[in-house]
Amino acid sequence: MFTGLITDVGEVVERSPGRFKLRTAYALKPEDTGLSICCDGVCLTATAIVPIPTGAEFTVDVSNETTAKSTLGGWKPGHRVNLERSLRAGDELGGHIVSGHVDGVAKIISITPDGDSKRFLLQAPEHLSRYIAPKGSVALDGTSLTVNEVAETRFGVNLIPHTLTVTTWGAKTPGDLVNLEVDVFARYVARLMEFRP
Repeated sequence: MFTGLITDVGEVVERSPGRFKLRTAYALKPEDTGLSICCDGVCLTATAIVPIPTGAEFTVDVSNETTAKSTLGGWKPGHRVNLERSLRAGDELGGHIVSGHVDGVAKIISITPDGDSKRFLLQAPEHLSRYIAPKGSVALDGTSLTVNEVAETRFGVNLIPHTLTVTTWGAKTPGDLVNLEVDVFARYVARLMEFRP
């Protein structure tokens, strides 16, 4: 379980079929192998860890299902990745509950300056748009964000300067694809509504 508050921006250093190696500033040790790390919103298991002077390099295995539902198929060495370690009992829940189970991919339509912040307009897959509501929560590339407005399959979010600086969002451009996880509560409410008499 995660909060959507990014705590490091890592980098892909190697790619092989079904496997990536990433570099992080996290001080991971080999005995931490098996822990979950949210990588651009996707919960992945660190299957091998090698400490380095600036942090660690860790390997993750990726299934065909994960690649098909996310942006991971486009990852190459040098790609920057939003990272978050999993919650521990007693940790502050400052964002919203994020499972790391990406529902699909959204596309950035436009980016508009708004003072020091930036407004992003995104296109969601049609089957996921019903779960996105104004003032609700979404996780985009692992980042917990509040939805400003919704119009059919398009929705807007606002990113403050801090978020633009400490995540990969400051480098995003129109046309970029991002991993989308809808709010877990919206998903269950919609499911329950299907069974109303």
